[in-house]
Amino acid sequence: HGMPAFPQVIESVSEAWQDRRDQVLGTADQIVTALAEHRDQDPTEALDVTVVDEAARVAVGAWDQRHGGFGRAPKFPQAMTIEWLLHHHVRTHDADSLASAVHSLDAMARGGIHDQVGGGFARYSTDERWLVPHFEKMLYDNALLLPAYATAAAITGDDDLARVTRTTVTYLLDEVRTDERLFVSASDADSEGVEGRFFVWSDEEFREVVAGVGADPDLFAAYLGVVPGGNWEGTNVLHRPLGDVAFAQQHGITVDDLHAEWARVRAALAERRAGRIAPAVDDKVLADWNALAIRGLVVAARLLDEPAWAEAARVSLDAVHEHLTVDGVLHHSWRDGRVGAPAFLDDLAALGVANLEVLSVTGDARYLQRAVALAQDADARFRDPHGAWFQTPSDAEPLFTRPRSTWDNATPTGTSMMVELCLALGDLTGEAHWTDRAIEAARVGQPGVARMPTGFGWLLRQFEALAAEPRQVAVVGPAGSARDELARVAFVPPRPGVRVVVSDDTHDDAVALLAHRHGIDGAPAAYVCRGLVCDAPVTTPEEVRTLLDG
Repeated sequence: HGMPAFPQVIESVSEAWQDRRDQVLGTADQIVTALAEHRDQDPTEALDVTVVDEAARVAVGAWDQRHGGFGRAPKFPQAMTIEWLLHHHVRTHDADSLASAVHSLDAMARGGIHDQVGGGFARYSTDERWLVPHFEKMLYDNALLLPAYATAAAITGDDDLARVTRTTVTYLLDEVRTDERLFVSASDADSEGVEGRFFVWSDEEFREVVAGVGADPDLFAAYLGVVPGGNWEGTNVLHRPLGDVAFAQQHGITVDDLHAEWARVRAALAERRAGRIAPAVDDKVLADWNALAIRGLVVAARLLDEPAWAEAARVSLDAVHEHLTVDGVLHHSWRDGRVGAPAFLDDLAALGVANLEVLSVTGDARYLQRAVALAQDADARFRDPHGAWFQTPSDAEPLFTRPRSTWDNATPTGTSMMVELCLALGDLTGEAHWTDRAIEAARVGQPGVARMPTGFGWLLRQFEALAAEPRQVAVVGPAGSARDELARVAFVPPRPGVRVVVSDDTHDDAVALLAHRHGIDGAPAAYVCRGLVCDAPVTTPEEVRTLLDG
């Protein structure tokens, strides 16, 4: 593609070093000086949370109103941007933010980027219609899309968005999780040396499988966009050209009947596909990507009332700490019982956030203690005195310059996750220095958020929390349906700035939000607080909703 091959690069480097060494050394000095002087824009003098409103306007302006998503091909999921826009809608009731987010999620769910048979999402779409993906599946994409779909499903009540959430959870727990309850990193796009071979279908094979379970091949060929000549390079990428409601109406069947038949067809397709040679798996375990998956599972569990997902997340979180911590030191990666490099900022921040998510549904103080320890470690070894945090620790091998970033690219940057961690710790502990840290770092990112919002999705979600009224909710008392109903109202919709912790009455007051707060007369109660100063406890979902939304 017009680029030199690697042997040419090596030969050029060798020639330059032997014949033009003085020039090389001079250029190196210039590069090192430029790197040392380069840093993100200095923080603004004061935090202006209103920039989030302009950022939303810019992001919505980039919305592809025909095909969904943001920008042009190749199209990436932009999960962090979508989740932020959903939170922006909850805070402001902005209709365009909701519409752009839901349309994008629906378009991806129906597209070939979504594995219609096995669940989960590919890395990106090569075309603007979401039809043909690069078939590689990454843990972090699915970890980030999971809470976006769950949030949209909870806000809209859309059954299809909820179904996609559930199939994504099933994919993560059944296909990506190891026997140690850790999550591997990725699966390849190729099998047998051909991109996408594992995933695509000929018209003949597809119809054979559908007919084999007594379903109508014509109906399901139309449902999944299968055509005799193929929709991509002579073969078919399964996708849903129409939404389920529109398709059912067009074919004179009920949605329930369509879903019942599709479940049988999907299982048969999965069984046939399992006989193929599967893509290779990148089975290394990364602390930060695992933490993102854990966070996604807990968020989805809260919003769709699936406690088993939260328990799976808790088990995986404990496994990450167990396997990736050696001699008291957290590490970035693990594979076959061996750890790699010590943790980076992203690992500490993401795990801190994941621990607080698990705290929210367990009330177990050890998850708060872990989060505090991770935040303290990050502050001690990674903090930049000019604001935000470096990616590498002060006690690591020296670099020419220590990188610092506020850009949420394919994954959220460590600084954005630290802003979330510190804001939450400030709310949950009442210790103001954590909130001060978060605001200081948000000021560093502020110049970029309105200019390039799709590059700051995670950070902008924290701006939503800062723009809202910070509140804390303790839901305490005996486990059961009554407590679940109180928690459900507190968790749904996901209100920016609201931190919720659910616990039984046996807590030991180690979590400041829970201290001295218990059920009333043996029944669960909810305490809605500001700065840990609480209103009188209430015992009905309606009262909780009134306090939070009134």
